[in-house]
This record gives sequence, structure tokens and C-alpha cells, in this order.
Amino acid sequence: MHNKRIALVTGANQGIGLQIAKDLVAHGFTVLIGSRNLERGEAAAKEVGPDACALQLDVTDQASIAAAAARIRSELGRLDVLVNNAAISHTGRLPGMSGEEFAKSTLPSNVSLDELRAVFETNVFGVVAVTQAMLPLLREAPEARIVNVSSGAGSLTRNSDSAFPLRSIFGPVYPASKTALNAMTLAMAIELESAGIKVNAVSPGFTKTNLNNYAGTQTVEEGARAPVRLALLGADGPTGTFSGMDGAIPW
Repeated sequence: MHNKRIALVTGANQGIGLQIAKDLVAHGFTVLIGSRNLERGEAAAKEVGPDACALQLDVTDQASIAAAAARIRSELGRLDVLVNNAAISHTGRLPGMSGEEFAKSTLPSNVSLDELRAVFETNVFGVVAVTQAMLPLLREAPEARIVNVSSGAGSLTRNSDSAFPLRSIFGPVYPASKTALNAMTLAMAIELESAGIKVNAVSPGFTKTNLNNYAGTQTVEEGARAPVRLALLGADGPTGTFSGMDGAIPW
């Protein structure tokens, strides 16, 4: 049995996921760098250091998920922390399409159902699929933790307030996928509470990453703080919460 605590971070070959991996290694973890592209994952693991290992993992591919879980079972025997970080904001704009034009093309009245399905496949169904596959490994750990990386953009409470300044950008694709992820988080927390597995959703804040074309206002170091805090929760820590750097976020 592996002595160090073991964490899997999905989508960890870049951005916030990569920084989360670095921070968890600094806290004494062995970290599995989940990456769709194994070569990119291996490059990221080399950057993190000897306590990181690349794991080919496409959260939209059931065979890839099953193979990843089997490898962890065979080589490590358990999983202490699962950080569901992998996400996409869209499948891509048409050439020459401005941000404003793209936003207008993703309104509830005209959004492509293919676009909607693709984003939900990664951001919602992928999280459920990976969590289901990793649960037997998490149950082997004495104090397992699941952290679902969400977004304040998914808060229904905030977006239902007409005074909320970002209300106009709430839409059925990325923001609504994070709303759905929050619902899945709460459902997981309720089921797993009796098993001592804490499940929480977290907003890293508006961080400079590929997801937003590096338009964010925070560094990845800042964005990783809240997810890492939840990964390190002690026995007296909360479960079934949604929070960010500055505390609780309304659902």
C-alpha cells in the first residue's frame, strides 16, 4: 500500500489543474495528472516533479475512465482525493466570430443542441462518470475528499437577482453546466456523508486560463487556493458546500 496520500486531478496538464497538482505535491501528496493527451500529461508531471505521474484520462470516454481506475487500483490501491477539474466553456467559435456574436449564438432560443450536449458531457456527465469509477478507490481511504471545480457563474441565487452585474451573461451552456454540477455535488455529498467522504463544490474565481482565453484577473496560484483548501479538509470540515476564495457562495 502506498504510504503517501494520493490525489487525482482531472484536466491537470495546464491551468488551475496543474497548479492544484503542484500545491498538493507540496502538501505531501502523490498526484496523478489526469490528461486526455498522455504526452501533455507527462510533460506536466515532469514540471510538477517526482511525486507526480501522468494518467491518460478522457472524462468523456468510459473506456479511458475505466482504464485509469484499474491502473490506480493495480499500482496504488486507493485514492484519497479526487479533484474534478476538467471542463470546457465551449466547443469552439466559427472563424471570424467575435465574442459578442458567439454569446448571441448561445442564447436559450437558438443555442445548438450539439454545443449544449458537448459542454454538459465534459462538465457534468464526465464528473459523474469519473466519480462513479473512482468511488471504490476513495472508499479505501480513511478520509476521502471530492472537490468539484465549479464557477460562481452557475449560482442561481446570484443570477436571479436583477441587480447582479454579471446576470446578462448567464446562459444555457457553460454557466448552466456549472449549475448542474452544483446539483450533482450536493447529491453526492448527501449520499456519501455517512461514509465520511466529504464532497464540495468550489469556484476558483476569474483566473487567467485557456478556458477564458487568459482574460481572467487572477493568477493560477490564486485560483488554486480554494480547491486545495477543500482537498485538505480535516475530519471537522464541511461537506455539501459551495464556496470560493472569500467564503460561501449561494447555490
